[in-house]
Amino acid sequence: MAGTETYAIFGLGNPGRRYAGTRHNVGATVVDVLARRHRIRLWRRRFQSACGKGRIGGRTVWLVKPRTYMNLSGYAVAAAAEGLNLGPGKMLVISDDIDLPPGKIRLREKGSAGGHKGLQSIMDELDTQDFARLRVGVGAPPGDDAAAYVLSPLEEADVAGAALERAADAAEAWLAEGAARAMTASND
Repeated sequence: MAGTETYAIFGLGNPGRRYAGTRHNVGATVVDVLARRHRIRLWRRRFQSACGKGRIGGRTVWLVKPRTYMNLSGYAVAAAAEGLNLGPGKMLVISDDIDLPPGKIRLREKGSAGGHKGLQSIMDELDTQDFARLRVGVGAPPGDDAAAYVLSPLEEADVAGAALERAADAAEAWLAEGAARAMTASND
């Protein structure tokens, strides 16, 4: 990984105040953590997203929060990939995961959508599943209504805060060391 290459980290979520702080927006919240840590302002409106460019670990990186709804995330990610001339190996997508307990994180180099509609949208638009993804566990819904559950406020504040920080650490490790080494260091 040469220092002159450009990378992008995408934090999935739904736009608007109504969804701020919900389980479904943990990906966007991790991008906010990275932006704060590295003083990258997410002020640009490009690629159907709020984004900012900076340096993390000696690498040029775009932090991107799609402004499409979760199920349409692929449009924003594909627009950024094309506009920034990024191949799938230069992209990390961060999302929520109801199949992981709250506070657990899981980094993978590639894989299926696992039922996540935002990830499926990205795979459909990019026509590949060969991009890194970092899933942040939000726990399983208590009943059958997964949609209502992920759109409800994240209540496990202590667990969530630590998980968001660890997810940001994992994203930094992905940039610095690549997916394989970051997976070894980051996965619970």
